[in-house]
Formats: sequence, structure tokens, C-alpha cells
Amino acid sequence: MLGIKPRPGQLPTVNPIMFFDIAIKDEHLGRVSFELFADKIPKTAENFHVLSTGEKGFGYKGSCFHRIIPEFMCQGGDFTYLNGTGGKSIYGKKFEDENFTLKHTSPRPSTNGAQFFCLHCQV
Repeated sequence: MLGIKPRPGQLPTVNPIMFFDIAIKDEHLGRVSFELFADKIPKTAENFHVLSTGEKGFGYKGSCFHRIIPEFMCQGGDFTYLNGTGGKSIYGKKFEDENFTLKHTSPRPSTNGAQFFCLHCQV
């Protein structure tokens, strides 16, 4: 960072990597890593980062993937109802779209909250 400190609540200019340890009951299944594209969508990256750390008193810890389609994807992020109808952002219930530089799904404009998809792919 060359001695430049980000303002409080601001992600550094290097894209952070977050991870979730995945378990079913008490059986550890592995770790999933996410690169947050703070250089392209800083507000969205900050939302995911803070929800991952739980520093606002709420977030992803202890939540589940409420929708799983084998060999395709899983959906998570509903830490309020655990069924796909809830979740909230650090900015309020929903927040406005930043841009469409990166592809994503959205049923209508400005419906960003906490939910996310993990797509299955071969690495």
C-alpha cells in the first residue's frame, strides 16, 4: 500500500480474499475462497467483506446455503430467514447498483442485499 492507509470502513486497493469454512452439522467439508473486486465494485465488495467478518453485528457466520443445485450452483446469504427470502446489506435492506462491469444476476435494478451465488466449475 506504499504507506497509504485506507479510510476507516474503506477496503484497500488490493482485492481482498475472503473465505468461508463449510460444514454440515459438525463435519468440516472444506473452504471456499472469494476474491472481492474492490477495484471494480467497491461498495459491493465492502458489503460482502463486512457481512463476512460480522463487524456490524450481523452477517454470514452460521448461515446456510439455502438453495443447492448439484453440479451447477449454490445460493447463500440469507442470514435472517435462512430460506432465500431475507438478508440485508450493511447499507440498509437493499442498495443501488454500482455498474455492470462484472456480470451478475438481478431481478430488477437496485435490489442488491446479502445473497450470492457460487457457481460450480472445473479449475
